Amino acid sequence: MNATRAYLEHVAIWVKDIHWHIRFFEDVLGMTMREIDGTVEEPHQYWALGGLQFIHNPRHEGSEGRLAHLGVMCEDLDAALAAAQRYGVSEMPQGRNWLRLPDGLAVELIQAKPAACVAQALAIDPRAET
Repeated sequence: MNATRAYLEHVAIWVKDIHWHIRFFEDVLGMTMREIDGTVEEPHQYWALGGLQFIHNPRHEGSEGRLAHLGVMCEDLDAALAAAQRYGVSEMPQGRNWLRLPDGLAVELIQAKPAACVAQALAIDPRAET
């Protein structure tokens, strides 16, 4: 049995032109600002409602939109961290809740507050007819 239940809370991607991405996702999909690091004029990072995080990096040498990390909301952060240690993950400098998987993927585990919101999010059927 799983130690905890979780859902993907956000995906963080590196983008060269953060303003273009902000405008596109806001105008096309209505994904407005949830949080910003920096100013609206010069954002370093931008979180949109709906689970996207843009990290401005004009010198990024990978493909546009390269994945930076996965943000996963957990019912029980401590249980998830304990379970993760059995898989050979390593803690990242950002803190004990940041894990580097053996293939290089970074995962940020976030304690849901209240924990019950995980069950509520998982109960949503995105393909329901009504």
